[in-house]
Amino acid sequence: MAGLILHLIRHPPPHIAPGICYGQLDIAAQAAAPFATRLCAELPPHLPVWSSPLRRCRELALALSPAAQFDDRLREMNFGQWEGHPWDDIPCHELDAWAADITDYAPPGGESAQQLQQRALAFIATLTVPEAVLVTHAGIIRVLYAAASGKSISACLDFNPPYGSLTVLAFA
Repeated sequence: MAGLILHLIRHPPPHIAPGICYGQLDIAAQAAAPFATRLCAELPPHLPVWSSPLRRCRELALALSPAAQFDDRLREMNFGQWEGHPWDDIPCHELDAWAADITDYAPPGGESAQQLQQRALAFIATLTVPEAVLVTHAGIIRVLYAAASGKSISACLDFNPPYGSLTVLAFA
């Protein structure tokens, strides 16, 4: 992993109502082509592309490279029973427990941020290239940012990459 450079791209805005917890729900996003055109101008040429298999990432990955590969470990955090529900409808005691231990608390039937980070790091440990593009989700980008910067996950909660944005990380 040392010396690895990752070009992390967050998917375009999803087609879902605001305020819904959507984690691993497979929902479509805004058209990928305009994002791909802009991103191709920002990315080094001929890098391999890996992506979350969820549609909101898949379409952009394929627009960037027809040879894009897909890996389940690049999916967004699994919010379990919260998925598809308005955040306002999730029981307060569950949200409070999550807020009190953002790193290790797992929503019912879901995974913790620590588990998400372990999954993402397990993926990048398998990479055999020095530089790659990953089309993925804010949660994955955030936990990889924490790992690359040597910070805790909770210290990186304010890092929120915009939809369609590019974040470059170097692992020392």
